[in-house]
Amino acid sequence: MATERVTESNDGVVRERVIERDGGGTTYVDNGGGRGGVGAVIIGVAVLAMVAIIAFFLLQQNRNDSIRTTAVTSAASSVADSAANAADNVGSAANRAADAVAPPK
Repeated sequence: MATERVTESNDGVVRERVIERDGGGTTYVDNGGGRGGVGAVIIGVAVLAMVAIIAFFLLQQNRNDSIRTTAVTSAASSVADSAANAADNVGSAANRAADAVAPPK
């Protein structure tokens, strides 16, 4: 003969079914379950949100680095152009000074 006993907690969340068989010595216990899925979904959504926030900040950092690199490159190019113009001006001034000092041929 099989004896079946069902117990529940006061809040109705925990459910346990115990089936005991007389003579066979076999006991089967089913603890319900299925309620843990909601917690897993909440944790999954939280992890997904955290990954999205981290990705957003990393992309912003990459964008800021790109803007900074472009600004430094532009400034370096401007300085190089200014140095080249200054060298040309100094060369021209030196040639004019040499022409003014040297006697005509």
